Amino acid sequence: QVQLVESGGGLVQAGGSLRLSCAASGRTFSRYAMGWFRQAPGKEREFVASISMSGVYTSSADSVKGRFTISNNNIQRTVYLQMDSLKPEDTAVYYCALETFKNVVRNPDYWGQGTQVSVSS
Repeated sequence: QVQLVESGGGLVQAGGSLRLSCAASGRTFSRYAMGWFRQAPGKEREFVASISMSGVYTSSADSVKGRFTISNNNIQRTVYLQMDSLKPEDTAVYYCALETFKNVVRNPDYWGQGTQVSVSS
């Protein structure tokens, strides 16, 4: 099994920044991708960003391009999401995810418990 533990959520004003972290522990894999999804109240969970274990492959949703940056430390099996120029519509619960034997997270095998990000106008 794999455990994913997120940290770094909180309340920020529009235009501000937050940095989310997610640390993986437990079973290891020769190849995997980690990433972030989010779910706003009354909406479906949506993909935000993804990064391969090597850090070579990254992917992000159009809605966050140019504002959010995903990075990782594959030695510590940690993924980060730097969120700048935050907007009220970024308000959601952010979930860390891991998919095994892939370079991009699309159908996660493991999920974190979620961390709340709230952006006030």
